[in-house]
Amino acid sequence: MPKVAKYLNKSRRIAASILLAVGCTFTWHGGANAEPIEIDRVVAVVNNAVITEFELQTRVNQVMAQLAGQKTALPPRRQLEKQVLERMISEKALMQVAEDTNIRLDGLALDRQVARMAQGSKMTPEGFRKALEAEGTDFNAFREQIRTEMTISRLKEREVDSRLVITDAEIDNFLTNASQVKDQVDEFRLAHILVLTPEGASPEKLAELKEKAEKALRELNAGADFVQVSAAYSDTQNAVQGGALGWRNEGQLPSLYSAALRDMKAGDVSPVLKSGNGFHILKLLDKRGKNVQTVIKQTHARHILVKTNEVVNDNDAKNRLLQLKERIENGANFAELAKLHSDDLSANRGGDLNWLNPGDTVPEFERAMDGLQPNEVSSPVQSQFGWHLIQVLERRDQDVTEERKRIDARRAIRERKSEEAFEDWVRQVRDRAYVEYRLED
Repeated sequence: MPKVAKYLNKSRRIAASILLAVGCTFTWHGGANAEPIEIDRVVAVVNNAVITEFELQTRVNQVMAQLAGQKTALPPRRQLEKQVLERMISEKALMQVAEDTNIRLDGLALDRQVARMAQGSKMTPEGFRKALEAEGTDFNAFREQIRTEMTISRLKEREVDSRLVITDAEIDNFLTNASQVKDQVDEFRLAHILVLTPEGASPEKLAELKEKAEKALRELNAGADFVQVSAAYSDTQNAVQGGALGWRNEGQLPSLYSAALRDMKAGDVSPVLKSGNGFHILKLLDKRGKNVQTVIKQTHARHILVKTNEVVNDNDAKNRLLQLKERIENGANFAELAKLHSDDLSANRGGDLNWLNPGDTVPEFERAMDGLQPNEVSSPVQSQFGWHLIQVLERRDQDVTEERKRIDARRAIRERKSEEAFEDWVRQVRDRAYVEYRLED
């Protein structure tokens, strides 16, 4: 019997390889003697990976369920399939970059995120799971989608956000321009639709994509729901949520957006706007001023940094910090160890980084720091600078009303640059990928 089972398993692997080559795979159910009962067709090839009909239809069903839950009219299913497939292709290309560059999300981090989502819904993790399943959502598929979103977020932090540079001159210019605007409405709540254009696209392709955006605008002007049109046409990652951008002040927005918004009222939709990345449609949901007191949470932290080089690799750095953490837990003084072992300029201060505002450190460092209690020491944390051991000393709520304008200016410039740079980078990743469509019209 074991020989038969072994033979059947080998036959299945051979069959799967052959079927993959011709663009379809059998789905097997049951035990060793089970027969294939359905065919899962490949609808797109992305580099060395595939997207199957089952994966596509599962995602489309999720989108349709989400839109139905939002009481949004559903676009035609075939149109939605094509749009969802485009987003899945971009996702697949990004996930391959993450895999190739060793960005992997462990199960514990994923469990914590799901637990936070459950807490946000005022449920236990088990109750959250049951609620999703009661709505017809496959929990394992939901969990994998969260993994994808978190991985892409970390990829964005490393490939885009960590490389952004905000100069004092940019902040000064931002504040000067803001002060020259009288009766300025500081913040806008926006949603947008983006039809991406490939780099080096032909005039014919650009005309085709412009017509797609114009068609979306015609549907909006005829009274169609913005979320429905976004789901059917937009190439943004949050298209199903209606492309919501949240509250943004004018400095956070590309000048293309700012110019369009000046004469718009809440509820208005912009004409089609052309940028280097593609064609945009904005909807102004609301607007407000922000002349209020600003209190932010500051963190007083210190760290030990071990940089990697030709002699010290990642494993060496991580193991060195694990040994230092064990010594600290056994009573050793963090500051003294930082003076002896840290490769950072803060070493002569015992690793003290003083009071930190949100956004002062790189995302990986800040994420780990924010998860610590006062006096708690982190596990080794990797960033673009090397490996860190972080300790939070204390936290406080600080009134920074006088400093707010400069802080807000830096954040606004960073968010604007981040969004523009990420869209451009995703387009480059997508353009470099080998993509073969097998979804029949």
